[in-house]
Amino acid sequence: MFSILGAFIGYMIYRFPGAIAGFFLGSFIDRMGSKRQGGKKRTFGDIFQQQPQRSRGDQVSPADFELNLLSLSSFVIKADGQVSQSELDYVRQYFVQAYGKERANATFKVFNDVIKKKDVSAQRIAMHLRARTRYESRLQILHFLFSIANADGTVSTSEVNVIREICGYLAIQMADFESIKAMFFKNPDSAYKILEIERTATEAEIKKAYRTMVKKYHPDKLVHMDEAYQKGAEEKFRKVQEAYEQLQNERGF
Repeated sequence: MFSILGAFIGYMIYRFPGAIAGFFLGSFIDRMGSKRQGGKKRTFGDIFQQQPQRSRGDQVSPADFELNLLSLSSFVIKADGQVSQSELDYVRQYFVQAYGKERANATFKVFNDVIKKKDVSAQRIAMHLRARTRYESRLQILHFLFSIANADGTVSTSEVNVIREICGYLAIQMADFESIKAMFFKNPDSAYKILEIERTATEAEIKKAYRTMVKKYHPDKLVHMDEAYQKGAEEKFRKVQEAYEQLQNERGF
């Protein structure tokens, strides 16, 4: 019902693109409103089973993206054997910022089921997103997962291992994984790892690496995503700049 209404309203405001966006949003509301199906509670697993398995290039519906991202979040939250309230709060705040309080709360009703489930496959979910999202979007997902792990003040080894596993399923290059990971660990090599270079790099190599990373992590790469994800991109971009400035000061150039 809401999918049709949303499509109609969207068409009246933004014509055909608005109709598509309205349909997806309405479908999301319809699914959230259906708490029971066939006499039992509707869970994330039920929704995920209905997702098309064929690749759709760069496209993934907002509802599917949110639920799949929340499910990947749950693996990180549960990685060290306990559910951290600070990590849960971080995810909730992130989604409120991205989608608004009402929509985020509706999504979190399903997320409560995700946290409890043990049969949700990280590989299947990550590969589903991999086939439907751009590489720069997947880099932001990786940064988001590290941010969750860091919400309680420290990123544990078990959390790093889980994120590394998800990174593989998302087909993210290991150099990019190490670069984003270094943004959350302060040590003498952090600046070099963020720029994806060795400590033996020359001044010219440092400058070249900086230009490359600026292109890779520039916030304009995520203008197609919501504000919260764009802010995450700005944070990555700032870390790259800080790393370069640190090496400038250390090397004196």
